[in-house]
Amino acid sequence: MTYHPKSDFLTALIERGYLADCTDLQALDDRLVSGDPVPAYIGYDATAASLHVGHLLNIMLLRLLQKTGHKPITLMGGGTTKVGDPSFRSDERPLLGPDQIAANIEGMGAVFSRYLDYSDTPSGALMLDNAEWLDGLNYLDFLRDIGRYFSVNRMLSFESVKSRLDREQSLSFLEFNYMILQAYDFLELNRRYGCVLQMGGSDQWGNIVNGIDLTRRVADQQIFGLTTPLLTTSDGRKMGKSAGGATWLNSEMLSPYEFWQFWRNTTDADVGRFLKLYTDLPVEECERLGALGGSEINDAKIVLADEVTALLHGAEAARAAQETAREVFEKGGAGADLPTLALAQDELSEGISVAQLFVRSGLAKSGKDARRLITEGGAKMNDEPLTDPGLMLDAAALADPVKLSAGRKRHALVMVAL
Repeated sequence: MTYHPKSDFLTALIERGYLADCTDLQALDDRLVSGDPVPAYIGYDATAASLHVGHLLNIMLLRLLQKTGHKPITLMGGGTTKVGDPSFRSDERPLLGPDQIAANIEGMGAVFSRYLDYSDTPSGALMLDNAEWLDGLNYLDFLRDIGRYFSVNRMLSFESVKSRLDREQSLSFLEFNYMILQAYDFLELNRRYGCVLQMGGSDQWGNIVNGIDLTRRVADQQIFGLTTPLLTTSDGRKMGKSAGGATWLNSEMLSPYEFWQFWRNTTDADVGRFLKLYTDLPVEECERLGALGGSEINDAKIVLADEVTALLHGAEAARAAQETAREVFEKGGAGADLPTLALAQDELSEGISVAQLFVRSGLAKSGKDARRLITEGGAKMNDEPLTDPGLMLDAAALADPVKLSAGRKRHALVMVAL
């Protein structure tokens, strides 16, 4: 029998497609309608200087939680990043130093204020760092007080660990401790802030369940876990990946135009689903737009790109990105906001091949990829077809900005730095 929630949060969560699994949906629903705002958290390890589109689903989930009257907690992994989450990885994460972790947290933290209200109100979000309680742990006390609640047999049964061991790939003792530390996070958040819900991607299910079990044993508290689906696009690609790599959320690492263009390039079959997951538009409007056929689906893709870009970068950036796209596609112009590669004069003393420019500008992943793109007729320069990957350009040829195109939708400018 399908469960029909009473709470606004779970109703919207199910309608919009965020739910993969929940430890006790009915008991959580009862807690959500009990009166006071419910604190819930998602953890983010500081492994890069920016979050990427793969994180955006759960950021939107925190936004939905707050919009329905509850209290989101963004937990930065200043402590756990020193260990590294082994979940579904084939090798150990590179260990980062404290300065790099701090810089990454600063870069990641800037994104959340675009989606969440951190004001001092009952539902105001909190941004915390688990280094606050993990850095000062006494190892022997931690082993005695916390470690005794964990069964190694059970930990070995989790899919994230089994998949690594089944492939006979090393799992270090350092990484094995990660799931204990994450479970301890949930216990500390419950003690300090009354947090009763951890959310995350479905690959975090084992870690979430560990935290629930530990908190029940140590603090005799009922808490909950909820996971979102691991998204792939309709053509089977991992959500958030593009030809140029990760689709970053910080504008210093990916321009608002490139971000807008990522969403404009959504495949037809994904438009309605992505509108529900990544925008604030009503469900009925998302479904109407997603059901459009023929050339009208392109209008829905522009709505998707505009809405998602406006949330992250602001409405003005979304308008500028759409205008740049219109210049590029409809008017044949260069588009002032296109990704730009600025070359130093001394790089051009002997000229540079057009194939290298495709690689340097991010339109091709390698020289081989660039040569294939050009020889197969998929590349243009200033809207004219390119056929020779060895074509050399010097400073005179780049006196005016040159527009490179890979296919119909990916473009970049190349110019000489002033």
